[in-house]
Amino acid sequence: MAAGLLVVLSGPSGVGKGTVCRQLFQLRPSLQLSLSLTTRPPRPEEKDGRDYEFTSPSRFQKLISGDAFLEWAVVYGHYYGTLKETVEANLDRGIDLLLEIDVQGALQVRRRLEEAVLVFLAPPSMEALRSRIAGRGTEDAVHLNRRLKAARQELSAYHLYDYLVINDGVEDAAASISAIIEAEKCKVKRGARPPAPGGEKR
Repeated sequence: MAAGLLVVLSGPSGVGKGTVCRQLFQLRPSLQLSLSLTTRPPRPEEKDGRDYEFTSPSRFQKLISGDAFLEWAVVYGHYYGTLKETVEANLDRGIDLLLEIDVQGALQVRRRLEEAVLVFLAPPSMEALRSRIAGRGTEDAVHLNRRLKAARQELSAYHLYDYLVINDGVEDAAASISAIIEAEKCKVKRGARPPAPGGEKR
């Protein structure tokens, strides 16, 4: 059995990662979301065990001390992380995983798991990103500017990824990521091979 593929998706806050991911799962039903742990409180629409595994800061610190994470980071004052054991077990079972994390987490994954495929999702423009974040209605001017400043920093790291996808439309962006996954799974170095030649005579 071929090992599963780990796809890491990053992009600035407000770029539409969640919406693109939902469309991607419709295109590739066998793809599974790798749940991250976080210490931030859930948003109204989020459910524990579906969107994130919500945990306490004290438990998170114990897991850091035990080197349990494939990656972890502090984002806007909250901890986020991905458990090594869970990811490795799924990949060994041939399950393709999608991990939606920030830039610093993605680069940690690259150092620990070279075969991971890193995809950066970018907005068509900074003005489009501003409109998307403001449209949420959850950010005051100070927090909006802080997120835009962080977005500019994250966008400067796109060249460290394997692929760049512009989210100028959810369906097109999801289709592009699906095509990337298909191409990666066909790579010979990942174990793709033609059928056995059989018993033809010479």
